[in-house]
Amino acid sequence: MSIKRSIVIGEKDTANIKKEERRLEGKVAVTAKGKAKPVMQAVGDLAKTLPPRTYNPDGKTLVIVESPAKSKTIEKFLGPDYVVKASMGHLRDLPKSQLGIDIENGFVPRYSNLTTRKKLIEELQHEADESKAILLATDPDREGEAISWHLAYILNVDEASKCRITFNEITKHAVAEAINSPRTIDKNMVDAQQARRMLDRIVGYKLSPLLWRKVCKGLSAGRVQSVAVRLICEREREIQAFVPEEYWSIEGHYVTADKESFTAELTHKGDEKIAIADEAAAMAIRDELAGQTADVTKVERRKRSRKAPAPFTTSTLQQEGVRKLNFGAKRTMMIAQHLYEGLEIGGYGHVGLITYMRTDSTRIAVEMQEAAKQYILSHFGKEYYPAKPNVFGTKKSSQDAHEAIRPTSLELPPKMVEPFLSRDELKLYTLIWNRFMASQMAPQQSETVTAQLQAGEYKLRASGSKVVFKGFTEVYEEAKKEGDEPKLIPIMSEGDTAINTDIMPQQHFTQPPARYSEASLIKTLEERGIGRPSTYAPIIDTIMTRNYVEKQDKQFIPTELGFVVVDFLIVHFEKFINVDFTVHLEKDLDDIAGGEETYQDVLSEFYTVFAKELDEANEVDKVKIADEESDVICDVCGSPMVYKFGRFGRFLACSNFPDCKNTKPITVSTGVTCPKCHEGTIVERKSKRGRIFYGCDRYPACDFTLWNKPINETCETCGSIMTEKTYKNGTTKKFCSNENCPTQPKKRTRKKKADDSDKTATDSKSAE
Repeated sequence: MSIKRSIVIGEKDTANIKKEERRLEGKVAVTAKGKAKPVMQAVGDLAKTLPPRTYNPDGKTLVIVESPAKSKTIEKFLGPDYVVKASMGHLRDLPKSQLGIDIENGFVPRYSNLTTRKKLIEELQHEADESKAILLATDPDREGEAISWHLAYILNVDEASKCRITFNEITKHAVAEAINSPRTIDKNMVDAQQARRMLDRIVGYKLSPLLWRKVCKGLSAGRVQSVAVRLICEREREIQAFVPEEYWSIEGHYVTADKESFTAELTHKGDEKIAIADEAAAMAIRDELAGQTADVTKVERRKRSRKAPAPFTTSTLQQEGVRKLNFGAKRTMMIAQHLYEGLEIGGYGHVGLITYMRTDSTRIAVEMQEAAKQYILSHFGKEYYPAKPNVFGTKKSSQDAHEAIRPTSLELPPKMVEPFLSRDELKLYTLIWNRFMASQMAPQQSETVTAQLQAGEYKLRASGSKVVFKGFTEVYEEAKKEGDEPKLIPIMSEGDTAINTDIMPQQHFTQPPARYSEASLIKTLEERGIGRPSTYAPIIDTIMTRNYVEKQDKQFIPTELGFVVVDFLIVHFEKFINVDFTVHLEKDLDDIAGGEETYQDVLSEFYTVFAKELDEANEVDKVKIADEESDVICDVCGSPMVYKFGRFGRFLACSNFPDCKNTKPITVSTGVTCPKCHEGTIVERKSKRGRIFYGCDRYPACDFTLWNKPINETCETCGSIMTEKTYKNGTTKKFCSNENCPTQPKKRTRKKKADDSDKTATDSKSAE
């Protein structure tokens, strides 16, 4: 018989919580390094003082996961003796109305139940009362561990009991194995998550208000987002300071005795490497080489082996999602979440198609390596499998608890699941499938031929290569740059003579460093150890939303506001926005998870420096963001308008403020007349999340909008205005703006299931 009770402890129980914290004072544990480790004094420990949970021996086992989509997949595996419910992410958190951290007494977090989850908490408590056992199956990472810890508190589950199960993939075998191998909640992982959460809360609640007062309303700062903006600003300043230098190169076109043509590049004059500074020098050399034969002095043939790439980690998946699919990091992770949690696949039922997508490991389970071997042997042949299974190195900072991102079953290739996936899901699944398969295949083999030529006192080089065995590139090829295609050169031998047909001088200028794209920013953040790959997507989303950076041609450009905020932080919070400090802090979090540090020590060390800088910054004057002149005239008073910054980005304001308070949004006209009101002009606008769209300049009188750019053409079929869309490869296609026009390409979408709405479950992974 079950016992009904409620253990939801909110802010009104503060007195009891403080009493319990006083009871806990003085108790210590010991870390792996032998340091004194204060017992965690978060309110979760209060659960220990409550009466032990009484289970119903006639009930079912309650399994709690994070999302309804995952619960449906798992419930199918477990059968009638189990009930699977979803927590929808976090149920408890630091209160929004206050800092929620007792800094003076050892950084004690003050959690409270989320008011938006009240009904769900009651439902879970009811299910817990009726159950014979409770298993917490949230995601297998620090965030998931913390959610399980909070659930244990809410449901009065003994933390010391074996109530925690994890799995890297949602398959019948993996779930069954987890059910049979429960463990206790890992308090070190929980501590690491709590430390990260409190660090972000302290920064957000202490530093953001300062930015409001000293710079501009509506601003925010974060440990990692601020460093990301700094990287983008520093790169932009490098570009602004860059002075291009002219240089020239020379290519000679030659023909062999067999009438085969090839191109050779000028490399040396005598024994010195050639450096051509200007046109005059280039033309002088051209005149010397023109019509002069060249003798082949050396021919080298080499075999090259190109190893397969590692299977995807979170970071590399996001990077390739941008490069190959034109998906942003946020979109990539959202689709990957769907593939992980499970989709309805015909006769297979609800199936999780990939392993856990938040990982920085390249490790592959031995049984999956064997399955890949058999698949490669049967579908490609034995020459496509390496002599020994491919093994990939793991970074020192890697958390190797999970495998790399891979398909859960090789019985479900992309072609088989195609009818059941949306277009985007299929694209990402195919990318993951091909990358994994390639990672287990033999290297690509190629032959490279290099010929050295002598023409008078000048030396030239001709080279070419040929792929002799495709290897892993049969299924996966890295994105190629222009000019990457191998060029073959004719067969030549030492002593041969080549006849010159043309000499081509080419002018060049040194180029500044490239701006960061989403892919290159993610790569830099990971390589330098800044933050965790699982947080990169929300970080990029945040810095775009806050108008610190903009995207132009898929590259990040800092706004004036971004420069101002970064400069302010560098002057007053140099250590906080320092890359090395951020990396060091990330290592501290890893040490907490490994039991080598306490979260109290890490937070104390951080706050000692941060609080001092905060006090000093509070005394400085407000930063003045200089107005930028414009050629727009105020239509109210006739004064010139200036560009200003607000919480939603740049806007136009009358320079006669405060006498005239007229403002205007900044618009870029397309020159296309609005087809709805026939009075206004369609202009470029930007949403609050930084996405460009197009709308009538008479808004709100006219609410016409488009996502694609309109052009001054009409559809031959329906007469609506035409739009154009530019793709990643640079091609532009035209589409009718009328969604119901017969010319519209048909969108293939996965058949909507009754439970598809489940996939909108809250993603509990927090941004930094």
